[in-house]
Amino acid sequence: MTVERIVRIVAGFFILLSLALAHFAGTADLSQLSWLWFTAFVGLNLFQSGFTRFCPLELMLKKAGVKEGGSCCS
Repeated sequence: MTVERIVRIVAGFFILLSLALAHFAGTADLSQLSWLWFTAFVGLNLFQSGFTRFCPLELMLKKAGVKEGGSCCS
């Protein structure tokens, strides 16, 4: 597993964890339709893309002609 994939997994997990903690603490109501569901979608997508290497945004950017680059950390 690469560093990039681990970063996606951890970032997605932390987003989902923060939403769950806010919901159970009573500061965020996830039982109603709101923008928090968009945040949950982003977190879930990050989390799954770390395991499956499938990222819809990456596919759209490639089709739009954006060049693939190396890691920003290398």
